[in-house]
Amino acid sequence: MEKEKKIWEEDMKSCTLCPRNCKVDRFSGNTGFCRVSAKLKAARAALHFWEEPCISGTRGSGAVFFSGCSMGCVFCQNEPISHGKTGKEITVGHLAEIFLKLQDEKKAHNINLVTPTHYVPQIAEALEISKKQGLMIPIVYNSSAYEKAETLKRMEGLVDIYLPDFKYLDREIAKKYSHAEDYGFWAKQALKEMVRQVPFPKFGEDGMMQKGVIVRHLLLPGCRKDSKKVLQYLKDTYGNHIYISLMNQYTPMPEISQYPELNRKITKREYEWVIDYALSIGIENGFIQEGNTAQESFIPPFDGEGL
Repeated sequence: MEKEKKIWEEDMKSCTLCPRNCKVDRFSGNTGFCRVSAKLKAARAALHFWEEPCISGTRGSGAVFFSGCSMGCVFCQNEPISHGKTGKEITVGHLAEIFLKLQDEKKAHNINLVTPTHYVPQIAEALEISKKQGLMIPIVYNSSAYEKAETLKRMEGLVDIYLPDFKYLDREIAKKYSHAEDYGFWAKQALKEMVRQVPFPKFGEDGMMQKGVIVRHLLLPGCRKDSKKVLQYLKDTYGNHIYISLMNQYTPMPEISQYPELNRKITKREYEWVIDYALSIGIENGFIQEGNTAQESFIPPFDGEGL
């Protein structure tokens, strides 16, 4: 364990945890694309009720929102924390305490690690500590899927549920909206590793997911053709071994003015088209959103609660 920890510390000194390969010395306080140093920084640790039903349930998901992000999507709804502007520095030991508090005091159904990629070494250590101290609820790894399989391997045996996005397959769209022309390549590799680690879904008697992979796809204005390609790839590659969550909650934020084509919500007709297409290609295991879900209620206050 000690030897492994030193290896990961060295990796953080020339950080290549995500596909950006910034190679900055985050231990010295420098920052790369994710905009955060090696010090753990989070903006909120509280019950969250806006995930898929089998994640949020009736008591809520114990969501820990980490500061920083390796994607930098122009339409990001969590921009204050994804850009590292908001958050509180915490130690690995305190993070382990937060996990236990969410389980024991808040009665969360699970621990939900939101945007964890750039903190994988510290989070893995905190999970190992808290599991020795009685953490038993499922661990959810909630990410953009823009990550390396070798980084995800560090979470093997620690994560029960993977909850990745699969944003795009079109290289030009990925480049324009996330500065990541290679997103599709890395997302495919990441998802393959996630399914390798957790190959079959498992649910409890209460309908809550205990193990498995749920892939989220957010429909963006004007991107239906790429959504079709994404869904076809997921169906052809994984069949019904994964669950697919089709999201219509896209909300144009003030910063989107430079991209006028994104400055609107998804129409009911657009969303119904995507649902119909998913059904037509035989996608059976999935989640859809009903009603007017494209609203800011999906964006919690990043006020340091629970930290």
